[in-house]
Formats: sequence, structure tokens, C-alpha cells
Amino acid sequence: MKKRSRSRPCEVLLTSVFVLGEGLLEAVGLSPAAYAQSPSEYEVKAVFLYNFAKFVEWPSELPSDASDPFVIGIVGRDPFGTAVEQSLLRKTLNGRPLAIKRFRNEQDARGCQVLYISASERKRVKPLLASLQGDPVLTVGDTEEFVQAGGVIAFTLEDNRVRFEINMDAAQQAGLKISSKLLSLAKIVWSNLPAASRQ
Repeated sequence: MKKRSRSRPCEVLLTSVFVLGEGLLEAVGLSPAAYAQSPSEYEVKAVFLYNFAKFVEWPSELPSDASDPFVIGIVGRDPFGTAVEQSLLRKTLNGRPLAIKRFRNEQDARGCQVLYISASERKRVKPLLASLQGDPVLTVGDTEEFVQAGGVIAFTLEDNRVRFEINMDAAQQAGLKISSKLLSLAKIVWSNLPAASRQ
């Protein structure tokens, strides 16, 4: 039975990125040298947050001023510590500076481009996601049945490897276009739209 990710020894987590293949290590920001540094689970996930954003296209009507920051938000209890800031240090996205913001509720989180929903919010994931429905936000989580609840990307742990699922219905409803490169690494989930309406 597939298990959701939890805190695991570094050695287990390091094997997870091999699912991507050595040729795609740079695509997710992990060089072979990174293995020797024994990153923690959430150091690995912090890198994935940034690289998820690299392979997603937001609606063209969004503000594109180069001075406007690209916002990665975290709602609920923060499991990353300083890992997010460290992984995004001096990085930009499409020429825009990156900003990390932490929120207590979804109303404050409006305006993010990427929103990680912490496991501390598992009891209110559905209403939280419902409140963001239609907004161009890439929602990411690792709670049980996150994508089935309407989240776009969920981390999972399978055979001691960190993998992820993508809910294509949720992505379409948010107006997000996901690169085929990212889709090729994910388990694809269709949950809401009738087949005839899928693109």
C-alpha cells in the first residue's frame, strides 16, 4: 500500500530522487554532490517547490512586471525551517525575484503563485482549497488524499522514494499549464471534470 511521506532518515530520502534519472537531476536542482550532504526530507521538498514552479505556466493576464516578486507561500505550521530560504537563495523565476511568505489562513495567502499547505491543516484542507478554487495558485501538499480534495500537486512516498501526484482537473481550473517534462515524472489524477471537457 502506498504511504504518504513522513520524516524519514536521510538515507531513505536520498534514494527518492533517483526516480528522476541522473539526466534530470539538474532539472530538480539536485546535483550529484548534493547526495553527500545528506539533505533532509524538507530540504528535498523545498527544492521541489521551486522546480515545480519552473515547469508551470501561469495565466498570461497575471502581472508580469519584473519587479513584482514571485511568491511561494506556506500556510499552517511550517515544516521547512530555513530550508526554503536556503534553496531559493539568489534564485529568480522568469526574471522575477522570489519571496517566501508564511500565512495563518487562506485569505492572507491570496496572491501567491505557489502555496504549500502544511499537514497541520489536514482537517480543513477541503474548505481551504475550495476557497482558492479558480485562483491561479499552484497548491502543493503531502497530506492524505490532497489531490483528491482538489490540490494540484501532492508529495507521496512509495517504495522509499519521494514521488508526486498531479491533479490535472485542479490545474486546469486554476488556469495552470504544466510542462510535459513534469507530467512525465508524476502520477496523473483526473478527479472532477467529465472526459469531454479535458484538454
